Amino acid sequence: MEQSDSDQEQKDVKDSLVDKIQQLGQTNVPQMGQESNIHCLTIIGQIEGHMQLPPQNKTTKYEHLIPQIVAIEQNPKIEGLLLILNTVGGDVEAGLAISEMIASLSKPTVSIVLGGGHSIGVPIAVSADYSFIAETATMTIHPVRLTGLVIGVPQTFEYLDKMQDRVVSFVTSHSNITEDRFKELMLSKGNLTRDIGTNVVGKDAVKYGLINEVGGVGKAIAKLNQLIEEKRMTTSTSTNESEILQ
Repeated sequence: MEQSDSDQEQKDVKDSLVDKIQQLGQTNVPQMGQESNIHCLTIIGQIEGHMQLPPQNKTTKYEHLIPQIVAIEQNPKIEGLLLILNTVGGDVEAGLAISEMIASLSKPTVSIVLGGGHSIGVPIAVSADYSFIAETATMTIHPVRLTGLVIGVPQTFEYLDKMQDRVVSFVTSHSNITEDRFKELMLSKGNLTRDIGTNVVGKDAVKYGLINEVGGVGKAIAKLNQLIEEKRMTTSTSTNESEILQ
C-alpha cells in the first residue's frame, strides 16, 4: 500500500512538471514575494473585445482584464501597478475602456512597452502615470480601421471619424504629444508600405512626447517604487493635517 502511495505521489509530481513545461516552457514558475505591493498586468498579443478571436491567436481578453483592474483598486495590499505591453492592438472600444480604467486608478501606475505597443496599444501605454519604452520597441500609429462589412454611407465615415477623435483626445491628454503632431504621424504617407501611418521606435517615441523615457523593467520598477513612496508621504501628510484640524 505504501509503495502504491509513493508511486502515485511521484506520478503527481511528474504530471505537475509536465503541465508546467507545456504551459510555460519551464519547470518552476518565478513568483513575486507574498509581501509584494506591486501588481504586474500584461497586455500581449491582440486585444479581444466583443468578437472572439480564433484559438490560435494570442489574445488579451477584455473581460479578463476588467475584474483584475477592479481588484487592484480594491486590494489595500497592492500599492502600485506595473503594466507591460507587447501588443499588435485590436478592438478599439475594448482598448479605450482598458485605458480609461487604468488612467482612473487611484494608485501609482507605470507602463513599459516591450517589443510593440501598436495601434490601440498606444492609448493603453500612455494611460499610466509614467511610461517607458525599450530602445528597440516600436509603436505603430495609424487611423482607426474596421474589418468585415462596411456600409459605404456618410454616417459610417462620421462614426469612424468620431471614434478616431476619441483615441486622439485620450492620447494627447495623457502624454506630452500635441494633437497636430499625433495626427501628422497618424496620417503620414510612405512610412508604412502601401499604407498610411508611422512606425515609431524607442527614442523617437520619447522625442515626440508620446512616452516619458527609454528604459527597461529595472527602471520601470524603480520609478513605480518612487511614485509609491511619494503617494505614501502625501497620504501621511494629509492624515496628520486632518488630525491637527480635529
